[in-house]
Amino acid sequence: MKGIARLASELGISTGTVSRALNGKPDVNAITRDRVLQAAQRMGYAANASARNLAKGATNSIGFMIELNPEAASNSDNFFMGVFDGVQSVLRLHKLELLVLPCPTDDDPYYYLERFVARETVDAMIISATQRVDPRIDLLQSRGIPFVSLGRSSSGRNYSWIDLDFEGVVNQSIDRFVAHGHRRIAVTIPRNNINFGELFHAAYRSALARHGLPYDPSLVIGTAWSEDGGYELGGSIVAIPNPPTAVLLIYEMMALGLYRRLAELGVKPGRDIAVIAFRDEPAARLLHPSVTCFTMSLHDLGAAVAEAVLAQLSERDANSAAPIVQLRWPMALTPRESDDFVITNQG
Repeated sequence: MKGIARLASELGISTGTVSRALNGKPDVNAITRDRVLQAAQRMGYAANASARNLAKGATNSIGFMIELNPEAASNSDNFFMGVFDGVQSVLRLHKLELLVLPCPTDDDPYYYLERFVARETVDAMIISATQRVDPRIDLLQSRGIPFVSLGRSSSGRNYSWIDLDFEGVVNQSIDRFVAHGHRRIAVTIPRNNINFGELFHAAYRSALARHGLPYDPSLVIGTAWSEDGGYELGGSIVAIPNPPTAVLLIYEMMALGLYRRLAELGVKPGRDIAVIAFRDEPAARLLHPSVTCFTMSLHDLGAAVAEAVLAQLSERDANSAAPIVQLRWPMALTPRESDDFVITNQG
């Protein structure tokens, strides 16, 4: 507040008036607002463009909220770095900046976002890690803030989202397992309430039914998204009576821990159990046998998210209804060695 106090002293007005002028509040007359903006430029409080953007209610910044957690911190996941690159490649063409907002592990995502909304820090938001019930969506809609979610939720009204095609991944994986003779197929899901876990689970049940296979709850295994989660999974699989001969991993880095634990138990992936991982990850490529997985362009995904946000902003500026974008992002199966065998001894 020292900068605002200096401006107020220089101009002989209150700090509250200075603050409202810089933030473009309607209760400050045009002459006072211009005096504040000129003084701010002269005294170096804010660059001229920034001050004028604040005055007209624009920051030229798009916020991208991600959540930090122990699992994300313990893994070298390049997902968001690739997505950010795609988002920025589009935003820079429109002279917009990407502001990454990492929510700390010990902070509540709703209140974290609410603080940034109250500060009017960005012109629009991208949120990720959507929950089955996600009050952040209701918050953004109630405040009239343009946004796109990277992920789906049951919350909110009609809004724009782009999500990975979890249903397509599950269907292709189950089809492939069944074609190779597997009937006891396990699937991993996250232990928390993130929405894609529910999507994965529902698609798994549907795919089994489509093939006439029974649903066995013991084959749905809640795990941590980490190498350690994969290690724990290996022990859980072997301990199941009539254990599965195939498993679909919700998180690719789990394959590292899974392979290590199975080796300790004398079980060989690609021979004794088939493994498919959700997404390709450079570290997992070093495993033997190589892991069958799904690939996509993170850059293109990020670019699509940015285009969806720009559509929201452009339609708002034109005072017309914003178009609703709802897209399941396709992923391509990359066959490798981890599931490249056929079994004949299952009923």
